[in-house]
Amino acid sequence: MHFLSIISENYPSGYSTMSDREKSKADHFALVDCNNFYVSCERLFNPSLEGRPVIVLSNNDGCVISRSEEAKSIGIKMGMPAFTIPDIIEKHKVKVFSTNYTLYGDISHRIMNILSSLYPEIEIYSIDEAFILIRGMDDKALWKAGENIRKTILQWTGIPVSTGIGTTKTLAKAASHHVKNSGGEKGVYVAGSGKEQDVFLQNLPVQKVWGVGEKYALFFQKNNIYNAYALKRADAFSVKNRLGVMGQRIVLELNGVCCYPLNNNPEEKKEVCLSRSFGKPIIRYDDLEAATVNYAGTIAGKLRKMELCAGDLLVFVMTGKYARGPQYVNYKIIHLPVPANNAPELIHYTIIALKQLFRDGYQYKKSGVIASGLVPAAGRQLEIWNEKDHQRSDLIQSVMDNVNRKTGNKSVKLAIENDGSTGKMKQEMLSPKYTTSWEGILQVKMDDTESKAENIV
Repeated sequence: MHFLSIISENYPSGYSTMSDREKSKADHFALVDCNNFYVSCERLFNPSLEGRPVIVLSNNDGCVISRSEEAKSIGIKMGMPAFTIPDIIEKHKVKVFSTNYTLYGDISHRIMNILSSLYPEIEIYSIDEAFILIRGMDDKALWKAGENIRKTILQWTGIPVSTGIGTTKTLAKAASHHVKNSGGEKGVYVAGSGKEQDVFLQNLPVQKVWGVGEKYALFFQKNNIYNAYALKRADAFSVKNRLGVMGQRIVLELNGVCCYPLNNNPEEKKEVCLSRSFGKPIIRYDDLEAATVNYAGTIAGKLRKMELCAGDLLVFVMTGKYARGPQYVNYKIIHLPVPANNAPELIHYTIIALKQLFRDGYQYKKSGVIASGLVPAAGRQLEIWNEKDHQRSDLIQSVMDNVNRKTGNKSVKLAIENDGSTGKMKQEMLSPKYTTSWEGILQVKMDDTESKAENIV
């Protein structure tokens, strides 16, 4: 006997249901999702890519992490290693790009600023997704709001977006999936109520419901639950008994009961991590140090922006998981005498750890630095017997930051910090940093017959 029946009317204390009339003007969540975001960013500055299959690869030009609709139609799937599809790339003249983190991050920042200006109650969910809260609108007004979001972002940034709207985050996520896979009217879909919503949920496979992972999906399918509508009609308490409160919340959210409010005040970071896989294996200590100290310097800058200091540093090194030859993975934790966020100090302790970790005879493929034990910079506790002049080192770092803000990032840096070429990721198809670098700014040439746009070399 399966537990699938009709949903229990006895919700736990604190939950309540609404009639369709009440739902019509309730608060709604909208999930705004950029379409094929990385590809869309590349197309912004290269219109010739429109209508052409385009893919973006992960670190070291590894796997496919973003695809245009044309690339999807010729069978390129997410996660495919690039080296397995050279014939497809050549046959269909697929344009391939390395990941341009700087460009994508800047465009994402602009989109999120636009959204927050339209709807101040916002939760940034990922680099290309955000939940916003829309209050007191009926379904007709919600459609107009979604269309206005789409038009505004497209006009101001050139990035196409889809908007799914529902009374809970789970329903908004489901509506967003419907838009992307079924077309959705004008890139917008409102998960309404009644029979219309039931039909929409019947077409959503259970494994596509937000929060349903592989194990949950297998469990539901064993109990004859194959779509979101069947899950909606399941008994929430039976699900809780088998899967816990997280499973119960999925059922309740599908029934319009909000279990996940908007989180517009995310918790402070507990750690800051920076690591990279090297484009080529590193053998010499000097090369490993040159790559790793840059991570420590970058982390120091991030901590200062967040007005935090690190109390602990974890430094790790590792060889390639699938490389031939001896394997080696190790880490070292350093407890700082006084929490710090200036580059000289973090680099100093990183080098101490790295010298203890390094072993001859290995081909290192990756290293990283993790700063933890974070405390507010204004309230850090100094040691009575610590002789280091922290005020002086912090003042020197502040002067360097001021110069770099005026003249460009890394104009002034420590002698030990290299240009980043050592251990640099493989990025053979990297596009220019169009919006953040003078060298990447487009140059427009006009004559009597045509206009051209080309990169400044």
